Amino acid sequence: MPGRLEESAVTVRLRELPGWTRDGDRIVRTVEAPSFMAGIDLVGEVARAAEEADHHPDIDIRWRRVTFALTTHSAGGLTERDFALARTIDEIAARRGVR
Repeated sequence: MPGRLEESAVTVRLRELPGWTRDGDRIVRTVEAPSFMAGIDLVGEVARAAEEADHHPDIDIRWRRVTFALTTHSAGGLTERDFALARTIDEIAARRGVR
């Protein structure tokens, strides 16, 4: 089981991830895709990356807006796995032109 990060480590890692915010024991980011289908395609690619990492975000889709929320339930909070997947989500979004 991955170890839960100390508060100071969470603060440092969040500074490295513009657009992500802390919401209790999770980190959250909402992006806006150019179209509904672009948002769905983004979710599909993120889902494949999450499956490969064996770490799955909560995903909420509202028209062109997609919200990702990450936490490690088994650790009871945030771990390095959450921040690694957040970076992957950012890379996928940037590659797809999603802001």
